[in-house]
Amino acid sequence: MFELGKVQSLIIVKELDFGVYLGETHNASIDDRVLLPKKQVPQGSRIGDAIEVFLYKDSRDRMIATTNRPKLCVGEVGKLRVSQVTKIGAFLDWGLEKDVLLPYKEQTAKVREGDEVLAAIYVDKSSRLAATMKVYRYLRRGSNYRKDDIVHGTVYEIREDMGAFVAVEDQFSALIPRRELYSEIRVGDAVTARVSDVKADGKLDLCVREKAYLQIEKDAQKLVEMMEASGGVLPFTDKAAPEVIWSKTGMSKNEFKRAVGNLLKNGKIVIGTNQISMQP
Repeated sequence: MFELGKVQSLIIVKELDFGVYLGETHNASIDDRVLLPKKQVPQGSRIGDAIEVFLYKDSRDRMIATTNRPKLCVGEVGKLRVSQVTKIGAFLDWGLEKDVLLPYKEQTAKVREGDEVLAAIYVDKSSRLAATMKVYRYLRRGSNYRKDDIVHGTVYEIREDMGAFVAVEDQFSALIPRRELYSEIRVGDAVTARVSDVKADGKLDLCVREKAYLQIEKDAQKLVEMMEASGGVLPFTDKAAPEVIWSKTGMSKNEFKRAVGNLLKNGKIVIGTNQISMQP
């Protein structure tokens, strides 16, 4: 049986001026053949030879074979570049003459021409090949990562009620829980994170911040740099509203207080009524 969107080894069963017909067996019937255009036929090929081809559909929606290999086959996940944005969706360059469609309903964020997006290839309800940015069900579980390992991945979807979904190494399922989103993260961002938990089903929970004792040092240094850039002063203290602290520093109020406490303990700052100053 022909598998749309997959690479298959098929046999040349008939030669024509415009190409060759391929089948799964030497005596494949007319209905069980697929055309490999002449320009795709390897030089010296003859009837009975087996050829590895990729099966897709041409502009007339007919099954056709090619010896060219796409960047992704059905069920595979990877990064593809947006070649064009149209009224029906975006077209992605996947290495074949005919680009693959990424419908609007399969986009997790707005894409523009030239963007590189993480996508998977699937067969749609019309039996055509298409791309989706909703790659969750195509990602693997059961990686060899352990708690506290540092991983790299791509954000492919964000849900306000859950957090940011990440494809680690563009192949393993992971989540940065909402409570761990300390800075603005967008679909398509490359992130480096620490594994905070490995679920029973193999999924990973990630944290974009270090362990507390390491993060305090980083946050304290960040505050020092902010003060150095603004005349040695922060125009607010840990009494400020959490929203103010977050908008100015990207830290929660508790994280800000811990960093301020670190600087105070080391004699680097003076806390006033409405501001924090560097120690002269």
